[in-house]
Amino acid sequence: MDNRPVALVTGAGRGIGRAVSLDLARNGYDIAANDIAFDRSAGAAASPPAELEQAAAALGAAFLAVPGDIADLGRHETMLRAVRDRFGRLDLLVNNAGIPPLERTDILETEAESYDRVMAVNARGTFFLTQRAARWLVEEAQAGRAVRPAVIFITSISAEVSSPSRAEYCLSKAAAGMAARLFADRLASAGIAVYEVRPGIILTDMTAPVKDKYDRLIAEGLVPQGRWGRTEDVARAVTALARGDFGFSTGLCLEVSGGMNIRRL
Repeated sequence: MDNRPVALVTGAGRGIGRAVSLDLARNGYDIAANDIAFDRSAGAAASPPAELEQAAAALGAAFLAVPGDIADLGRHETMLRAVRDRFGRLDLLVNNAGIPPLERTDILETEAESYDRVMAVNARGTFFLTQRAARWLVEEAQAGRAVRPAVIFITSISAEVSSPSRAEYCLSKAAAGMAARLFADRLASAGIAVYEVRPGIILTDMTAPVKDKYDRLIAEGLVPQGRWGRTEDVARAVTALARGDFGFSTGLCLEVSGGMNIRRL
């Protein structure tokens, strides 16, 4: 164990979570990377963390793979205990894990099974993992051991922008955004900052099935800056918040959307 701060990043096996993990590693964090794909018992497609661990090590970071589905509340204690046993500390929680609906369906046809599945990860699992991790962060902060203790929720512009073909996803991200504000309010007095990062249209494997649609919309001006967002754009925002660049701004929602937050005629 050393004095490097430790970040637990959920959904770290690919996309935004992977980029966030590596950018934090580049900026002095050791990484506890959670992903359901690291858990062979989950029946998910294999996603060995060896490549991610090697990339983090090349950046000078210690690495721990933390298997587990955050929708399974019974796994949370095991996940956090693994971080405690390996590093003995926690300084930053990045709530990145999230899933889309299995298929895009008109809101008039949204089924309870799909709704419950999405909410279980994006809202319920995220909330209760944060609750448990926050108790530990408070202990670390009160003992003076934590380095810039913080929680960062990665949500989506869908927390505010209507998309009736994936209503459950929009609702889940709106819930996560409110959770960020609630935890910011509760934890401020303990010296723990809480932020929301709200990505726009980011090129990942999650958005790959609708790439042609968004290529066209971006070309037509949907994104003022005229391009897809990259995972690195989101990662740099997370790192800036974790680094303390916005130290007097707990509760901040930082949109990374190429200007989609601009209201236009």
